[in-house]
Amino acid sequence: MEALFTSTAVVALAEIGDKTQLLAILLATRFNRPVPIILGIFFATIANHALAALLGASAAAFLDSPVFRYAIGLSFVAMAAWTLIPDKFEDDDTPKPRFGAFLTTLVAFFLVEMGDKTQIATIALGAQYHNVVAVTTGTTLGMMIANVPAIFLGNELLKRVDLKKVRMVAAALFLVIGLWVLAQTAGWVG
Repeated sequence: MEALFTSTAVVALAEIGDKTQLLAILLATRFNRPVPIILGIFFATIANHALAALLGASAAAFLDSPVFRYAIGLSFVAMAAWTLIPDKFEDDDTPKPRFGAFLTTLVAFFLVEMGDKTQIATIALGAQYHNVVAVTTGTTLGMMIANVPAIFLGNELLKRVDLKKVRMVAAALFLVIGLWVLAQTAGWVG
């Protein structure tokens, strides 16, 4: 359950103000069809994050050593710093709708999520917990928690939510997890 809850919280917080959330708002305003957009985000996230969690868990099983655990801990600390940098969604990144709301969302979300901080976090969570199903479920749930309201509320939500504070909380969560992994690897905590 720890893997599920941690994965959900980490991704839900990290996703607020992220470029994929901005993409969700953009798609919602372009198509005005929330259900296909939500389904596109859901299936794209499952595919992307399942691969990421599998990569993390496989790498951890293959490289299970203190050096690798220190690298995982440091990656969470680096994610804390990265989270403090606001994302910008460039007009050039805007998907050109050709295939309908669902397919456009599915492809755009899968591709935009590549190398995104939530995907990197999913790899690290997979390595930390060695539980692909719980991590994928948690990170997908976190993505949906952050993006479904954005689809329905769009720009109004972004006007009312202090993204700087959300980034600070997300960064603090990444930092705590990173420091915990480092302390655990060093043998300072159980």
